[in-house]
Amino acid sequence: MKRIGILLLVFCTCFIFGARAQAPKIITIDVPGAGTAAGQGTYTYSINDTGAITGWYVDDVWVWHGFLRIPDGAIATFNAPGAGEAPDSYEGTVPYMIGPSGAIVGYYEDASEVIHGFLLTPYGIFTPINAPGAGTGAGLGTLPGSINSSGEIFGAYFDSNSVWHAFLRAPNGEITEFNAPGAGNGPGQGTSASVNTAINAAGTVCGEFADSNTVWHGYVRDPYGRITEFDVRGAGTGSGQGTQPSGINSEGAVTGSYIDTNGVNHGFLRDPDGGITKFDYPEAGIGAGQGTIGIMINAAGAITGTYVDAGGVYHGFLRAPDGALTSFNAPAAGDQSGQGTVAIFINSPVAVTGYYADSNGVYHGFLRLP
Repeated sequence: MKRIGILLLVFCTCFIFGARAQAPKIITIDVPGAGTAAGQGTYTYSINDTGAITGWYVDDVWVWHGFLRIPDGAIATFNAPGAGEAPDSYEGTVPYMIGPSGAIVGYYEDASEVIHGFLLTPYGIFTPINAPGAGTGAGLGTLPGSINSSGEIFGAYFDSNSVWHAFLRAPNGEITEFNAPGAGNGPGQGTSASVNTAINAAGTVCGEFADSNTVWHGYVRDPYGRITEFDVRGAGTGSGQGTQPSGINSEGAVTGSYIDTNGVNHGFLRDPDGGITKFDYPEAGIGAGQGTIGIMINAAGAITGTYVDAGGVYHGFLRAPDGALTSFNAPAAGDQSGQGTVAIFINSPVAVTGYYADSNGVYHGFLRLP
């Protein structure tokens, strides 16, 4: 572990984002030790409002490791205690989100391929998170996805029958499990949670559930435990199709995507009152697996996400609160099918993080400054 506690404390006092009269700038992020083969590299995933970034990197023997990048660019790497590190095991540590206070949540896979959640405090203290009902076999376990300013953690787990269930973890460690009323109870079905900002400061969460036909539907759960299920009109009703929320902001607005009957993705914005606006990036492809995917929404209502063009290439986009769409690509991103730029997270100062695959299929993180 490289100065993780010190770096986590330092970034809390660093604020680098202000008004800028300049064009957006994209910075490439490569963690020392990241592998250089196709599929390896650096995956930058989330950024908080102070500009601290977390994500993971895949080394040259296919082990996953976490990292923290503070606003001045310094990088600390870390591994959850108990994470597997055998060569070619595809085990290791995968951080998903860094919260407002600097706490990081994610998961690690142990040497038996069981998945465990973790919380890493700004002081460098690791706490494992295992939902009481989580399965203990290979490929099963607990996956925390997001944390709010109060320290509440939202996530999901696979039980011993490979059924999804959602959970909330209170700051004192108490875990509450819940399921959407319409969720199925077969393998791969159940109630899931997004792995972006899917919990806001009030404790309202958004996620998706798969019914008994493995069709996806959205839900919002308020702090009192009341669940509202919803579908975007036009979403497909076949297995693997449907509505998939991804992020919620402080006002309760939700973004995500829906998959139509042809397997094409389309973005949506659901306002706090339940009204839904659909959107598609003009250059998005219209074939199966292509289209527009809304991923994250900030406090002002700006959305970031990814669209896949007709050639299978990925591109990042920003949707302004007024609906204006802007595309962007990391300068070194590849332009072949399966390559390109994947935008995932946006903070309130409108900085965006994600990752891109270059022309050799190697991954690199990026930070797009406004």
